[in-house]
Amino acid sequence: MTSLRPITVITGASAGIGAELARVFARHGHELALVARREDRLRALADEIAATGARKPIVIVADLTQGDAARRIGEALAAQGAEPQFMVNNAGFGLVGSAASRDRDEQLAMIDLNVRALTSLSLAFVDSLARHRGGLLNVGSMAGFMPGPGMAVYYAGKAYVLSFTEALHSELKSRGVRVSVLCPGPVPTEFADRAGAKKGLAPNILTQSAEFVAQQGFDGLMQGRRVIVPGTLNKLIIMLIRLFPRSLLLAIIDSRQARRRSAHGT
Repeated sequence: MTSLRPITVITGASAGIGAELARVFARHGHELALVARREDRLRALADEIAATGARKPIVIVADLTQGDAARRIGEALAAQGAEPQFMVNNAGFGLVGSAASRDRDEQLAMIDLNVRALTSLSLAFVDSLARHRGGLLNVGSMAGFMPGPGMAVYYAGKAYVLSFTEALHSELKSRGVRVSVLCPGPVPTEFADRAGAKKGLAPNILTQSAEFVAQQGFDGLMQGRRVIVPGTLNKLIIMLIRLFPRSLLLAIIDSRQARRRSAHGT
């Protein structure tokens, strides 16, 4: 038994899908801990949530690429008398461009955040997730189902997130921990600007709002679904991708990225 109260931890909560996930969890009565680097945005979101009558979220300013981030988050929560019931790993970024031409250190930093930090935080709090019969939600991407020339490291990282989370879903089921991976298509957030994509990352017909994706993620996690792909069309595309020869997928994605590079003059 523990005297620490259960809380939902959301990383990358300063904008986009992370901020919307915070709003959804708060609406459903979850006390939150918001984690990101931009303190001003976290505090503004915490104030917004508190104004709805919910308990004001704990704000934890952290750089998740630092090796001791999980320990620091755990200590910050314990100091507030809390421990994770739900862990939501949303923090991450992408980079557009061929792997050989992009800055190597920047790509390694992307692996540190999208893969290493997500893995660390997924495993760091398993005991408290089990204690409170809670769960783990990792934010992946439709990119995880396919190869990604033009965004090779990002796609490969999301493939890891998909495989790793599916395995944890099986491993932790006996402990009563729900584990889901949320795999959205394109969402109009700051992500595309950070990635260097001037005209978005995919056709507009696949685009979904951050609000819709967050609600789908919450519902799927609470239902114990292993993989959550928001939207009927996106689900259909994932089904078709699994039937396509790998060589054809590579050609299609490479051609689209080449057209984007041409349009951007790069």
